[in-house]
Amino acid sequence: MLKRLLPLAAATFAVGTDGYVIAGLLPAIAADLDVSTAAAGQLVTAFALTLALSAPVTGALTSGLNRRSALLIALTVFVIGNAATALGTSYELVMAARIITAVGAGVITSAASSTAAAIAPPQHRGRALAFVLGGLTSATALGLPLGILVGGTDWRITLWAVVGIGLLAGVGIAVALPGVTLPASSLPDRLRPLKQGRVLALLAVTSLAFLGTYTLYTYIAPALLDATDGNGRLLTLILLAWGVGTLAGNIAAGRLVDRYDSARVLTAALALAALALALTLPATRTLGSTLVWAVAWGVTVGIVVVPQQHRLIALGPAAAPVLLGLNSSALYIGVALGGGLGGMAQEWLGLAPAELGLAAAGVTALTLLWHLAAERAVKDAEARRSDH
Repeated sequence: MLKRLLPLAAATFAVGTDGYVIAGLLPAIAADLDVSTAAAGQLVTAFALTLALSAPVTGALTSGLNRRSALLIALTVFVIGNAATALGTSYELVMAARIITAVGAGVITSAASSTAAAIAPPQHRGRALAFVLGGLTSATALGLPLGILVGGTDWRITLWAVVGIGLLAGVGIAVALPGVTLPASSLPDRLRPLKQGRVLALLAVTSLAFLGTYTLYTYIAPALLDATDGNGRLLTLILLAWGVGTLAGNIAAGRLVDRYDSARVLTAALALAALALALTLPATRTLGSTLVWAVAWGVTVGIVVVPQQHRLIALGPAAAPVLLGLNSSALYIGVALGGGLGGMAQEWLGLAPAELGLAAAGVTALTLLWHLAAERAVKDAEARRSDH
């Protein structure tokens, strides 16, 4: 099974490196394109919003294809979009290129997850999902810091590196992945689960969790100026620590959801995330404390996605590709809103980037309360059904 999962993880690694690395390069991109850091942050917002809105449509259009073909087409669009980003000479051109890239990325994320769920036995599904999503978290541990280090001379070089990763992932999928075919679904089929209250409640948790994360993370480079004093190598070190924490959280999540109730795993992760974000200002005053904080926060971020996917699949295993696609959209809606909220908080409220940690903690705390309330409502409904 590992041989089949590896190219899927490589594809998500390409998407993750691309999606995460832009946040670390925002100051350089802003200076080169002659826009504010907050305006450059909207490149993250546009990418995430396009991915979220396009994923159900592109998922429906490619649902009749075997997963290998769908992934290869998506990677082609992804590579072209990144090449155009690297070649862009104006803010408008780079923005358009990020939108093109996002269309391909949306198919990659959902297709890789649904394929992993299809080829793994039920008792190992959590670990399979964690392994494939490990491509995204490995991108934070390796792709993001290395991309920023390379981009210290020219941020465009990093985008060319992402093009190379995308091409390698495509070769891996063409060679190693079998032609997995899943039931085709139309756009109405893909949106039908949104009529179910339980599905909506779970998707809202995903969106809110990443809204909290990306309110701060989108602007992580300027937020850490006190700890790094503008030193790009120190920023790379801190983001490496965050990425290692995220990878550790992702690995732990796969094992935890195979052994314990997914809802409880998520409760613990959200509570710890809110605490870590609330401590952003005091924890990021020195390099040593920032490294500890980055690992702790990263662990909580790495845990969240796996229990969410596990719970959605449990609701309807036959509808797993549709539900995972919707979860991917919900995730990137959160990313988009987080980038937008962080930018507005700076532009309209005058918050410093490091102060965004408190806003992010507030959103994460609300996510925890929503999650607990939704779980209580489900248990109450189950109790009423058993009484009858």
